[in-house]
Amino acid sequence: MSINTPDVIVIGGGTGGYSTALRAASLGLDVVLVERDKVGGTCLHRGCIPSKAMLHAAELVDGIAEARERWGVKATLDSVDWPALVATRDDIVARNHQGVEAHLAHAGVRVVRGSARLTGPRAVRVEDVHNEPALGVRDFIAHRGIVLATGSRPRMLPGLSPDGRRVVTSDDALFAPGLPASVLVLGGGAIGVEYASFHRSMGAQVTLVEAADRIVPLEDAEVSRHLTRGLKKRGIDVQAGARLLDAEVLEDGIRARVRTARGETRVVEAERLLVAVGRAPVTEGLDLAAAGLTTDERGFVAPADWSRLETAVPGMHVVGDLLPPPSLGLAHASFAEGLLVAETLAGMSSPAVEYAAVPRVTYSSPQTASVGLGEAEARARGHEVEVNTMPLTAVAKGMVHGQGGMVKVVAEAGGGQVLGVHLVGPHVSEMIAESQLIVGWDAQPSDVARHVHAHPTLSEAVGEVFLTLAGRGLHQQ
Repeated sequence: MSINTPDVIVIGGGTGGYSTALRAASLGLDVVLVERDKVGGTCLHRGCIPSKAMLHAAELVDGIAEARERWGVKATLDSVDWPALVATRDDIVARNHQGVEAHLAHAGVRVVRGSARLTGPRAVRVEDVHNEPALGVRDFIAHRGIVLATGSRPRMLPGLSPDGRRVVTSDDALFAPGLPASVLVLGGGAIGVEYASFHRSMGAQVTLVEAADRIVPLEDAEVSRHLTRGLKKRGIDVQAGARLLDAEVLEDGIRARVRTARGETRVVEAERLLVAVGRAPVTEGLDLAAAGLTTDERGFVAPADWSRLETAVPGMHVVGDLLPPPSLGLAHASFAEGLLVAETLAGMSSPAVEYAAVPRVTYSSPQTASVGLGEAEARARGHEVEVNTMPLTAVAKGMVHGQGGMVKVVAEAGGGQVLGVHLVGPHVSEMIAESQLIVGWDAQPSDVARHVHAHPTLSEAVGEVFLTLAGRGLHQQ
């Protein structure tokens, strides 16, 4: 049996894996990328891209209702052609998939189909090749290093078994048949909130259950409050501080018992139960022990050197959802991790990923977008802070949109550096880029206040908040 000897072996073709492979190949390294399914991973095929396509359709549906109810445009929604909607979504995914494959091919990355198993610190065996049995088992030895990028899968609660129809995970919710008339969503993080928002836009009765005392619990508390207010205004039953006691699958749906924050037991009946309680790293079948690696108690593979994302085994690196916090489990963070690891393997000096400066977005209606520290987190870290908050409806464009929302800035007291920016409202996913630079470059409010924001825009509210913090307040009282 011949042994292939590339410079780098990447196991997993999701966002972290293929970005590592592309960058490493662009630096002249010989790269093998092993993927047992499709390159692009969960984000492209089951998560980020198809879900945002569906949320765009939901936004169009919401726009029809707003046109009729708020603006006097007598538009009505006839129906949602589910097969047509799905076809458009799938076309977007397919074209992106073709693009990733073309990029890899153009870069000279060798994509190997199959399941990878570590056989040593620099050795990988690939087997179980789908639909290509003639290729058999192949062995590889990496000259420079191996990158683990095997991703994650949805976590499930004990006693629940997804069937793809009545009980679904965040991975298969988009592919369940048709649009349900009612949904119980378990999990009030970004994924759960997005699915709750989508189904409500499509006319479903939605109950959202989160065990923590507020939804999107990793965000600033004011973000949670504004988002909760916005979701409730849309008719979503938000139950924070609540827990699922049990659930029964019926012929036409599910019946669940939920313990509310007040200690009451509620019975919730819905056509579908959607479980979005987080994701778990995938390491089964890798045989980490053969390379001298172990996982932590949560199943993550922790790096010994975060500046290089290198494990305790030299030449073994980790990117993406296999990393524990402070990594964020976000596709754009994985891209940055892939660039870092590829450049490290090429012998370059590359800046470590600054996770505090990575933006976090929830693509619901209303949207949330944040970067940096929340107020409570900043105080807990010993910062003396100054905070300024402004409702989006305090600017004309916010009134036009009529969806509420806010801008909140957390800065060091006395005009010091900006520690965090937090947005809630329409289109804030497109507004966070400016704040990412502000936080990432350690700017102070006075640095931002000298720049002029266009009027009338939603981003004008961001400028107003910084003007006030810099002692140059104009419209904000």
